[in-house]
Amino acid sequence: MNTTTTPTTPTLTTTAPTNTTRPRTPRPRSAPRGPAGTSPRGSAGARPGTAAPRARTAPRVVPTHAYFAERLLLVLSGQRPVHWMLGQTVGEAYEQLVQLAPTTPFGGHGIRPVLRSCGAQPTAGALEAFASVATGRGVRAMAFRLELGADRRWRCAAVELDGLHLDSGLHARVPTQPTRPTQPTHP
Repeated sequence: MNTTTTPTTPTLTTTAPTNTTRPRTPRPRSAPRGPAGTSPRGSAGARPGTAAPRARTAPRVVPTHAYFAERLLLVLSGQRPVHWMLGQTVGEAYEQLVQLAPTTPFGGHGIRPVLRSCGAQPTAGALEAFASVATGRGVRAMAFRLELGADRRWRCAAVELDGLHLDSGLHARVPTQPTRPTQPTHP
């Protein structure tokens, strides 16, 4: 009988080295401890040091009258020029701003004025708005009228400040308390 052997490649057999140390097991992560009885802040199940994902919020919508009150305040405090309101005024409102702005009724005291509150009373196609403004010397009032145009845009139609009326280009202060008539003196 005739047998043929086929050449084979030698195979190496190796044995894995024996590990004499204990196998490594993953340890649970623990947060750093604070004073006794406290635990780290965060949402349940979140790792310390990672912020929880924020919920998406809708952008803040500013009411129309508050938007205009802020813009008027910036012009009347000297922070913006009058022509900044050109496309947002109609009728006498721009002329009123031109006359009021140089006196900076809400500015010039070193303290930036702040809009404290603002409200509006709706009427047919218009808003009668009012605002209180904190200045360095106290609180002042501002009233203005917004009208809805044919293009569905609001525009300022009139501006009045606490007692400042515009009469033929002059600022006349309206007295807040009635004056008493003087009594004639008898000899």
